[in-house]
Amino acid sequence: MAKGIKTGGREQGTPNRLTKELRAMLKNILAKEIEKIPDVLDKLEPKDKMEMIIKLLPFTLPKVEPENYAIGEGGVLDDWN
Repeated sequence: MAKGIKTGGREQGTPNRLTKELRAMLKNILAKEIEKIPDVLDKLEPKDKMEMIIKLLPFTLPKVEPENYAIGEGGVLDDWN
């Protein structure tokens, strides 16, 4: 880019065709592999099975953030006084 003037390449906002094709290809590969997960898990030792499940959890369940309440904020702790 010379002094803020675009001199070549894709127009702004034009999607990258290669990226789109790669994402589609990876999506197809992953769809096939996901179907194999139950069979793979059944063959693992219990410890390894739990480790694999723990690693897969972030992709299926949202991360839960702890809630911090202080007395006087109208939370559950106010009722205990």
